Amino acid sequence: MSESEVSVPSPLEPARLDPPPHEQHGYSSNKDAYLRRLKRIEGQVRGIARMVDEDKYCIDILTQVAAVTKALHAVSLGLVEEHIGHCVVGAASEPDPELRAETIDFKVKEATDAIGRLLR
Repeated sequence: MSESEVSVPSPLEPARLDPPPHEQHGYSSNKDAYLRRLKRIEGQVRGIARMVDEDKYCIDILTQVAAVTKALHAVSLGLVEEHIGHCVVGAASEPDPELRAETIDFKVKEATDAIGRLLR
């Protein structure tokens, strides 16, 4: 890559440490389970749409919405746990002490930002 192709972050934008392109994500070992859960949730959402289309009782629909919300929260919490257990802990194995501290801070900030979005 030539000097003219090097991307320099703007002083107004925080630097972003992106993982290497082939880094395995923490959830990779549970990917099939996550996909099964998401497909089940997808089916529940389709069921809710069908309930609305069929003019079902609003409380019954809200009960199903609550179930989907709870299921999505469970997926979210699992992914946060995987991020902390894999990405944050993995950052601690960085051999360069200065880069290690920066990487850990970045990964923790990612996790807290994600948790903040989930709580909104």
